[in-house]
Amino acid sequence: MQKISDMSRDDKSKGGKFSGRQGGGKTKKSMARGNAPIKKQQSAPKTPSKTDGIRLNKYIANAGICSRRDADIFISAGNVTVNGNVVTEMGFKVAPTDEVKFDGRSINPDKPEYFLLNKPKGIYVTGSTEKGGKTVMDIMAKATKAKLDPVGKLDTQAMGLLLFTNDGTLAKKLGKPKNGIRQIYQVNLTKPLSVEHLEKIRNGIFLEDGKVIIQDVSFIADRPKNEIGIETRSTKNHVIQRMFKSMGFEVEKLDRVVFGGLTKKDLPRGRFRRLTDQEVINLGML
Repeated sequence: MQKISDMSRDDKSKGGKFSGRQGGGKTKKSMARGNAPIKKQQSAPKTPSKTDGIRLNKYIANAGICSRRDADIFISAGNVTVNGNVVTEMGFKVAPTDEVKFDGRSINPDKPEYFLLNKPKGIYVTGSTEKGGKTVMDIMAKATKAKLDPVGKLDTQAMGLLLFTNDGTLAKKLGKPKNGIRQIYQVNLTKPLSVEHLEKIRNGIFLEDGKVIIQDVSFIADRPKNEIGIETRSTKNHVIQRMFKSMGFEVEKLDRVVFGGLTKKDLPRGRFRRLTDQEVINLGML
């Protein structure tokens, strides 16, 4: 079809509305250089890609929800949404950036993976404020191609156990205060602690954000009185350091030796290992 801008002065459109100057009708606006109208660019509505991405039934199967065949049944029944829209089309494909929910719950197409790291001192957990600072993710990059996130917190100067997973459901569960995880720390202080101090800790220490409940605290056998073991389920930030600081003590060394039912056995500092199936089951029961 011929564009208006390509028409000559003698061209007429249907009904003669656009004629040359000779025709005596409506004068056609000059399309000379500089007078051509600017056409507005209209963005086409987004449509699902038919060639890129992964088939929705495979996405669901990879998330461990069900088989591909069963996924097709759930899709046709309207149990699945993509970016908030119900999808019932067979063969529908989704991109890695799409948000897919099954029965209202977000799902991850990657196979759940679980790793335990014995973190060295001076390694950042959530990022570095200093140029060139190393993070735990630099270490865990060697473990898998899956996107792992640390569960819980561990101070930069602290050492010990740190759990990593791409299982958002378990990570959220373990991070809830009401499901506080059993943690045991080995603490070295700059000066000895007295028996009276131990009793005060057992009764709970009040900080600015509430009371810290301690399950157990004791001196480490055959070690100086500035080395103690302490068990807590608290998820407060920097809780061990703040607790001792409130009593006039400084923490010289902090090592998390137990997290849930996980220990440092056969796990050297700076190394990581994959959790066993039984260990994953045990964490899910906490």
